[in-house]
Amino acid sequence: MNREALILKWLNNDLNDQEFEAFKALEDYDDLVKLHTNLQHFKADNYDTSTELENVLSTIKSTGAPKNNWLKPLLRIAAVLAICFSVYYYTTTLNTTVTTQLAQKTTVELPDASTVSLNAKSLLAYNKNDWKKERNVNLQGEAFFKVAKGSSFNVKTTSGTVTVYGTQFNVKQRDNYFEVICYEGLVGVTYNANETKLTPGDSFLVIDGKIIAKEKEHRSTPSWLNNESDFKSVPFKQVVAEFERQYNVEVTLMNVDATQLFTGSFTHDNLDVALKSIALPLQVTYSKQNNTIILKRE
Repeated sequence: MNREALILKWLNNDLNDQEFEAFKALEDYDDLVKLHTNLQHFKADNYDTSTELENVLSTIKSTGAPKNNWLKPLLRIAAVLAICFSVYYYTTTLNTTVTTQLAQKTTVELPDASTVSLNAKSLLAYNKNDWKKERNVNLQGEAFFKVAKGSSFNVKTTSGTVTVYGTQFNVKQRDNYFEVICYEGLVGVTYNANETKLTPGDSFLVIDGKIIAKEKEHRSTPSWLNNESDFKSVPFKQVVAEFERQYNVEVTLMNVDATQLFTGSFTHDNLDVALKSIALPLQVTYSKQNNTIILKRE
């Protein structure tokens, strides 16, 4: 997919996992995100570009066919103005978008006073102006939602939709990984057109397209809010990916099976301690070269 198509799908929050990775690889990814965020401060009045362009052209035609050659330049000017107004209107009515970079977390307050905590390398988008009519939140990455009493909305991801009934829950949507954990209240998870209701302690997990059964969750909040990532029988590739997001490093595996299941945790506050936490259980060695971590099985 070319650059323009990726950007357009991103603006419409319509990227799948593979397309989102391609979009993040664009050279001007950071600039596009910053521009998108800054444009949220503006709001344009309703403007119908097609109608206005039609009015301009009708006015020109009503003056009669000119004998000189001024019509073509004027038509070009009218077209340029129409495009400019269209771009301005489009960019100033986009969703409010919040993103986090590698090794970064943040908390967002929604219009109904619900709060969303975003984990590293995640994106949250919603329409603040239409919130009363359509309470939809788009998520790419991982977030913990603490919903205000009496509020409800939908959390949409490329993997599935979570319907909120006033609760606290965590949603993680990464490459080939989709997980929802309910900590309080009730949530509904729609996956492949089927809805599953979750009560406190219940989880819904899909890895590589397969629904995985999980034990009851006994924590009151997700571990990453306390700067720790915890895993239970998760493919090691998912552990490595989370490690890269939390420490802004690249991990290279040598003779290590990325599909083997891992149970354990690592801290977000100490790189060396975290490395030991993921290397020792698998009996692999590690080394650091600049911004690259090498995990190797002898």
